[in-house]
Amino acid sequence: MTSGIMVCILVAIGVYLVGMLVIGLIYSKDQSNAGDFYLGGRKLGPIVTALSTEASDMSAWLLMGVPGLAFFCGIAEASWTAIGLIIGTYLNWLFVAKRLRRYSVKVNAITVPDFIARRFRDNTKIIETFGAVMIIVFFVVYTASGFVACGKLFSGLFGFDYTAAMLISAIVIVAYTSLGGFMAASVTSLIQSIVMTVTLIVVVIFGINVAGGWDQVIANASEIPGYLDMFSRTSIESTEAAAYAPLDIASTIAWALGYFGMPHILTHFMAINDENKLKTSRRVGTVWVVISLAVAVVIGIVGYGMAKAGAIEMFASSSAAENLIPSVAQIIASHGAFFAIIAGILLAGILAATMSTADAQLLAAASGVTHNIVTDVLGIKLSDKKSMLIARIAVICIAVLGVLFALDPESSIFSIVSFAWAGFGATFGPIMLFGLFWKRCNKWGAIAGMFSGAAMVFIWKYAIAPMGGVLAIYELLPAFVISCIFIVVVSLLTKAPDAEIVAEFESVSK
Repeated sequence: MTSGIMVCILVAIGVYLVGMLVIGLIYSKDQSNAGDFYLGGRKLGPIVTALSTEASDMSAWLLMGVPGLAFFCGIAEASWTAIGLIIGTYLNWLFVAKRLRRYSVKVNAITVPDFIARRFRDNTKIIETFGAVMIIVFFVVYTASGFVACGKLFSGLFGFDYTAAMLISAIVIVAYTSLGGFMAASVTSLIQSIVMTVTLIVVVIFGINVAGGWDQVIANASEIPGYLDMFSRTSIESTEAAAYAPLDIASTIAWALGYFGMPHILTHFMAINDENKLKTSRRVGTVWVVISLAVAVVIGIVGYGMAKAGAIEMFASSSAAENLIPSVAQIIASHGAFFAIIAGILLAGILAATMSTADAQLLAAASGVTHNIVTDVLGIKLSDKKSMLIARIAVICIAVLGVLFALDPESSIFSIVSFAWAGFGATFGPIMLFGLFWKRCNKWGAIAGMFSGAAMVFIWKYAIAPMGGVLAIYELLPAFVISCIFIVVVSLLTKAPDAEIVAEFESVSK
């Protein structure tokens, strides 16, 4: 890549990054208290709610992890994961969004642990403390995946030092998030969803052309046993395919369960200005997710066709194949200055995917420190000014931990995200559903469900799944089931909720 082409790409990316910082500065003037910082004063409109929610959901793995997995392993795992995510997205909007918006206003909650604790009148502070700790732990891991994506992007494309590239990206994300809070994160996520969409469309059209047309793409993919089979497990190195069994499918679709416990998604539901507009948000958000995930899988297949045509390298692993879109951008940039700017916009799409998730995660994690632990659990009374200051410091500290976790450039974005997704899904998902829809559920069931779900994620991943066979399934599925069992059994074995809690539940259910 010539220095002139590199400058054009960097200018396009630089303009994008400066734009994000400007948005942060604009919205920093509207942050007067914690409610504004964490929920934007519940002022989000339906379109911003829809696209910012889904952009914060579809992190860098949409543009790097999914195409890389499809490139190296064929369509089965990537497609079943996409199907699970689509199902989870729709059901979350359909069943959780409106009820959570209404209930969170009723109990005056601005964070997920806050809502669960107030829903069950937990005066022990166990729910809020444990919930905040789990948010911090899993968001450090999740945020790290975004920093890994940024590091891989700039080191692979420009030869920059991986650590330096990761740090610069993290600084920009932290800057606009800590300045503008939730509204800055939401508005930038709206813009980022558009940039991500443009990236997906341009890459798939360009890739098909370079690979020799759609028929040639399919012909190349068909040469690999099971590559285009939804019921086969394979890779570009395999000489024969294994069965992608029903248990594998159920395990992969279990990604859907994670949605019910994602704090950075649930807070968007809590922040909309009118619960009656959520139907519009649901339709817009679901359509965007369906199209984006479908195109991401297709890009993986097209990428293999490009590699067969000699346009890009034949990646040796699914982790290496996560550099597919940056490789395509490099080819586009080689056609001149104008195309280099286009390539810069495509690469900004990857940054957009990273930033739109990382900013929402940093805010949710910071809320766990400031609002849940410092204010509610420790009982330290803070002025609005001090609360905002601590919130911003918390964003910076959590980002630093994420950077430390992301120092290994060989980390797989898809693997990191899947573990954090399981952690949130099993810790918060079951109790969120039972808390919203089962009035007999009580605080002891909630505590038991949260602890058992979180523990089982670690136990299954590191102790049970390595045994192999039918036990080698995605840890979210067994952990979610175990949590549900604990919630029901413990709630039924302990005292029923007080009349006041039941009356509040019924008033929200009308």
